[in-house]
Amino acid sequence: MSRIDDLPPLREVIARHGLTATRALGQNFLLDLNLTSRIARTAGRLDDKTVIEVGPGPGGLTRALLANGARKVVAIERDERCLAALAEIATRYPGRLEVVAGDALAADMAALAEGPTVIAANLPYNIATPLLVGWLRTEPWPPFYESMTLMFQREVAERIVARPGSKAYGRLGVLAGWRAESKIAFDIDPGAFVPRPKVVSSVVHIVPRPHPLAVDPDVLEKVTAAAFGQRRKMLRQSLKTLGVDPGALLAAGKIEETRRAEEIGVEGFVAMANALSQPNR
Repeated sequence: MSRIDDLPPLREVIARHGLTATRALGQNFLLDLNLTSRIARTAGRLDDKTVIEVGPGPGGLTRALLANGARKVVAIERDERCLAALAEIATRYPGRLEVVAGDALAADMAALAEGPTVIAANLPYNIATPLLVGWLRTEPWPPFYESMTLMFQREVAERIVARPGSKAYGRLGVLAGWRAESKIAFDIDPGAFVPRPKVVSSVVHIVPRPHPLAVDPDVLEKVTAAAFGQRRKMLRQSLKTLGVDPGALLAAGKIEETRRAEEIGVEGFVAMANALSQPNR
């Protein structure tokens, strides 16, 4: 395994600090520094960027981001056991690593951004989707970040990038497609992690759309929840749970009443959400 810096190998760091991945925190440590470097490169040029990282653990990706030139990394870590290992990295890269001890779900990410900012993280599996939804719903828009390079379970990654007509297409695909352009950059085999997860992981690169279609995100999520909650039914049936005439919503989106949710693009859902928000417009 190639070295990206003069710090000790991650396995040595983990052993010295007595670190073990905790299932309750959704942890799976990625020890292959070649792979963490690949993630850092996927995030793009970083020499003028602040990088917000969630769940750095022993710091494999943190080291790669700094070695690949990140101007500054702000690492949010809930697990106090990992703080000593991260402090060693901060010493190696003086002034370039800020460690924030706390829960990423409660953190004010925008307040941590300094200048041009990107998000890059091997996200803890148990909070990956809530974090992504929060970032996609950030206000004001365009958001405080220029891009996100994030690792998910392959199944979740497929839902993020899914398009109409695919089995993976659903509420998350609509939300992601509404506000961003997303692509799966590459997969990572379970054997690269400690402990070894049961699933393949995928790195997804997400770039915000500067001018997404105007819609109330709460109403958009309400419409997608109704539509995909009974995805085998035609929309004229599944949308009845909204308490309004489905025909009016479908007409607003120029959608045939016999269509099903997985056949409708982002534009159609936005049109129906706007019609629900302003029924007499």
